[in-house]
Amino acid sequence: MRVEKRDEMVNAIFACDPSYDGRFWYGVQTTGVFCRPSCRSPHPKRENLHFFNSPDEARKAGFRPCKRCQPEQAEMHP
Repeated sequence: MRVEKRDEMVNAIFACDPSYDGRFWYGVQTTGVFCRPSCRSPHPKRENLHFFNSPDEARKAGFRPCKRCQPEQAEMHP
């Protein structure tokens, strides 16, 4: 993962922090949807989170893109 710690990623999701967009994507096991960190969807339980380095990786894992945040349009950061 490009971001150092899982806790940091979880905190970014709960804060809807746009500065993490393009650095990682997350999927929610219970919904089968993946999002960008700044998504304003309801916060998932921590145990249902899966993290990905790209939208393609999330799709390959069986997740579909969120219609709200359109995660495949997030800009990738080095």
